[in-house]
Amino acid sequence: MLNYAARPLMVEVQPKVLYYGTPVVILSTLNPDGSTNIAPISSSWALGNRLVIGVGLGSQSADNLMVHPECVLNVPDVRLFRAVEALAPLTGADPVPEGKQAMGFRHEAQKFAASGLTPVPSSVVRSQRIAECPLQIEALVRHLRISGDSPAFAVVEVEAVRIHAHAAVVHDPQHINPVTWRPLIYSFRHYFTLGEELGRTFRAEV
Repeated sequence: MLNYAARPLMVEVQPKVLYYGTPVVILSTLNPDGSTNIAPISSSWALGNRLVIGVGLGSQSADNLMVHPECVLNVPDVRLFRAVEALAPLTGADPVPEGKQAMGFRHEAQKFAASGLTPVPSSVVRSQRIAECPLQIEALVRHLRISGDSPAFAVVEVEAVRIHAHAAVVHDPQHINPVTWRPLIYSFRHYFTLGEELGRTFRAEV
């Protein structure tokens, strides 16, 4: 058992990745031919109805967002980790960028079929939602910025304009049920989900 009263032994580290534990999102974007590209992303956070996502430049997702500034953030639960991993080595970009080739990516135009996921029409945006994801957030791009000192990524701020949820994870029209909601967590390139509830913040309403 950890003794938190004791002073922990600290060491300096240089992790190759800093994915310290965030929910997986499968991003839907609109391809030039009007079809939908879906791709898992590991970098996102929300503040009110605004969400910030990180996407790699040279990806089909980034290219699509620059032309069609809209998307769907499909948030999978723990049951979908195999579908997420089936998507992980795929890219809609053709030809595959050299950097992605070196990492083992391959082109796949039919990502819904490749992952076994089901497309459903969106209400506001043109890219399709993923039926199996318990949370589906239709969003419009408000800002897209390419970092000057790290030009491999785009930081994209989007506004949620329509949210769909499986009834099983809904507490009431204004609250997701944190007990039944089991998001898929990406932590240092491993998949996890939430553990037992430890308590609640003073601002919790349900």
